[in-house]
Amino acid sequence: MENKNPLSPHIQIYNWHVSSLVSISHRITGIINILAITLICLWISSLFLGETNYKYTSLFLNSFFGKFLIVGIIWSFSFQILSEVRHLIMDLGYGFELKTTKITGFLVIFGSFGLTVLIYLIGRNLI
Repeated sequence: MENKNPLSPHIQIYNWHVSSLVSISHRITGIINILAITLICLWISSLFLGETNYKYTSLFLNSFFGKFLIVGIIWSFSFQILSEVRHLIMDLGYGFELKTTKITGFLVIFGSFGLTVLIYLIGRNLI
């Protein structure tokens, strides 16, 4: 008698959940944030190397790609912060019910976009 069931869930039968998406995104944004902090340190160190080096960094940050990178980094930090708050609450023993994890997962995802827009508006002096 041969067992036709797979030994573990695989991509063809596994159903994705919000918690899975938040967990994977949390790890990815953690790596992005490490790289972002490194870039920020390099940017600050360019201040010590002279005005011309800082000028190149300033030109890059004022370009379309530079602004896109800045907004992406702000989103990454926002997502990481909200996800860390979610994990802190779960570490305290709350929020393990399926409905609660789904709600908090959506709050992290949509809240990170809202927080990014809020930070952008504050940075542009529109609020």
